[in-house]
Amino acid sequence: MDGGVVVVTNPYVDVRLSSTISSFDAKRRFNRGISIAELKKKLEMVVGASASCMDLELFSISDKFLQKMDDNEALLGSYPVDDECRIHVIDRSGGQMDQFTDVSKVEKFELPDDAYDKRTDSVRSFMKKQRVGRFNEDEMAKKKAEHAAREEEQKAAADAISVGSRCQVQVPGQPTKLGTTMYVGTTDFKPGYWVGVKYDEPLGKHNGTVEGKQYFVCENKYGAFVKPLSVTVGDFPEEDFGLDEM
Repeated sequence: MDGGVVVVTNPYVDVRLSSTISSFDAKRRFNRGISIAELKKKLEMVVGASASCMDLELFSISDKFLQKMDDNEALLGSYPVDDECRIHVIDRSGGQMDQFTDVSKVEKFELPDDAYDKRTDSVRSFMKKQRVGRFNEDEMAKKKAEHAAREEEQKAAADAISVGSRCQVQVPGQPTKLGTTMYVGTTDFKPGYWVGVKYDEPLGKHNGTVEGKQYFVCENKYGAFVKPLSVTVGDFPEEDFGLDEM
């Protein structure tokens, strides 16, 4: 041997791929011995662009631009491409970002409800035969009765609460809070009966205004809406303390 230095290079390189038509990156292994023209052909199935419309740019491991890969006859290994470098594909045909992943642009087949109702191989047909969910009249009637009973119970609790009363609020999963009732009745943001409460501390969610409508006035984060059964009215001292809350 003449004592010269021999550089041995891995014949394959693992690179990251990005493109102008997708927000997703990919990782692929390529042989350094293929030409740039061959590389573009392989990239067609990865990025969805035509090889004839591709421009390639090479970025370092730290994502610093190195150079354009614009010689179709050159070998991939002739460029300073190492593992974890990034090859960016520019689609000159004008492909838009995420054009292949945006399902809003996909034409959908929609079956009219009456036609779907006549099918015997659908989920709805199965549910009808098995009397499942809303097709179980007895179960639906039971749920409706239970809902009506709960609403009646909430209404009775609401009728017993006066605006301006000191109260204690107990919502499952939250600490007990003290406050003053500021509103009792129905609302626009949700059905049923609600009690608007001004807490003694900023443990609420708003200032008495929900979805642009003002139900009562208080400092921001002192106000909240709770279900009537969560409220206990009494002679609670004004001390610092916090099923559904809005």
